[in-house]
Formats: sequence, C-alpha cells, structure tokens
Amino acid sequence: MSTALETTSLGKRYGRLWALRDCFLQVPAGCVAALVGPNGAGKTTLLHLAVGLSRPTTGHVTVFGRTPRDGTAFLSMVGFLAQDHPLYRTFTVAEMLEMGHKLNPRWDASLAASRLQALTIPLEQKVGKLSGGQQSQVALALTLAKRPQILLLDEPLASLDPLARREFLQMLMTAVAEDGLTVLLSSHIITDLERVCDYLVILSGGRVQLAGEIDEISRRHKVLSGPRRDEEAVAAVHNVIEVNHTVRQTTLLVKVNGQLFDPSWDVHDVSLEDIVLAYLGQPPINDLAAGTRNHVEALV
Repeated sequence: MSTALETTSLGKRYGRLWALRDCFLQVPAGCVAALVGPNGAGKTTLLHLAVGLSRPTTGHVTVFGRTPRDGTAFLSMVGFLAQDHPLYRTFTVAEMLEMGHKLNPRWDASLAASRLQALTIPLEQKVGKLSGGQQSQVALALTLAKRPQILLLDEPLASLDPLARREFLQMLMTAVAEDGLTVLLSSHIITDLERVCDYLVILSGGRVQLAGEIDEISRRHKVLSGPRRDEEAVAAVHNVIEVNHTVRQTTLLVKVNGQLFDPSWDVHDVSLEDIVLAYLGQPPINDLAAGTRNHVEALV
C-alpha cells in the first residue's frame, strides 16, 4: 500500500516550547484517518506543517512524495479545511464558487454546485446568512471542488449540531467513495470518527502515541480482569496501557503481543473510545519509556 502522508523526525518549536516533536507517521493512501488528541497535543501544528502553512523546526513532511516547496504542484494535491470554516461572509455562495474557480486550476464547478444544490443551499444566499451547518457544507464543497488527492480537516465538526455533523460526514464519505480521497480528520468526537474512519492516529504531548488500522488496533487491545494482583507478570509479555485497582479486583487494558495463556484472567473486548482515552491518559512518551504507566486507584 502506498503512503499518502509521511513525516520523519518532524518537529515544530515556538521559542522554548515544542508543539510537535520527533513525529514519525505514515498515513496510507486511500484511508480515512482519524487524528485524535487533547487540546494542545499538536494536531493543528501537524496539519499546518503538512499543508505548508508553517515550516518545521526539525525533520520533514511529504504528501505523495512532494513537499510544500514544490509550490503549485503540491498545492493542487492538497485540500485543507480549518476549524472556523473561513469564508467571506459578504459573498454569496455563487460568488464563493466563482472565487474558487479563479484560484484553482483543477476546479470542478459542476461538482461544487451539484453538492450544494442537493443540500438545498441557495447559491444566491450570502454566506453570512447561512446556518453554521450550511457554512460548513459550503466550505467542504469548495475544498472538494479543487479535486485534491488528500483532504486535511482540522476539527470541522466541533461547532456543529448532530444533524449538521451527519450531513457533513455524508458529503465527505460520498467524496471518498467517488474519488478515492485520502482523508486526515481531526476531531474529539470519537463516535463520529468510529463510524467513518478506518485508520487512527493518537497524538499527545506533541508526539504520536499510537497509529494503525482501527480494526487491527481493536483486535490487539483487550481488557483483562481478575482478583487483585500486581500486573508485572502480564507486563513482561504484553504492553500494559492502563491499570485500575479496587480492593478485590484488578483491571488491565493491554496491547496484546501474541495470545493470552493465563486462564486466571477474564478477557474482554474494548471500545475504541476506551482505547483512545487510555492512551490520552498516559504520561508523556519519554516517561513511558522509563516504565511509567497510568495507575488509577478506586476503593469500593
């Protein structure tokens, strides 16, 4: 499988603060990848570096083998949609489409118009008079009409109600099915991501904590429960991500290496949301290398 987006030792520093550091990532072509992390994790920084809005302090990033320094050849491949859906509020929708036509050499006017007409968004209406959900649809239609090979979306669902989110994702997945787009979608809404994404990237503390196909991640993570005990025996074989103790019971979330042979543990599947939260609850990755894990004590 070819790689759509690749970073090597990618880092961005603002003064003494690293917003992103030692980022190694490969996003396969044709996938819909979820980019998940807490506020300040480096998600927006990563996306800005990927599209050339910011220059890296260390390392490099390529999109289908090209870098932002390749100019028009690079920009024509990349579609980017920021969280605030930047649009000219005094323009009509038709005027926004005309501006897109003048700025993009591969512009597909009929695609943009047909998508918006299917959503009954009037082309003669001023953008500032549209609802938030309608504005997000206009912004997505504009981004798709430039016919990119990869689409980078920075929290596009954050301010939308459930119906608007569903309509936005429906348009996005229609484009993926029709055009074979690669998508990197940043969001906090795990249920939406689980519905449309097949690849997951967890970013925390400016570093990639986990990346892989969602089906494989779900298959390899399990919850073990049993009488209270230390987790060292399990940790000697598997990666223990999270430990919870009560007075009588120990519960572990583990990334399994091979099969679990100890019959004293009850083994359960785990939801994608619980996996994400467990990784986000970990200390920085450099502390994990020293053997630190996230322990949660609860008394019953």
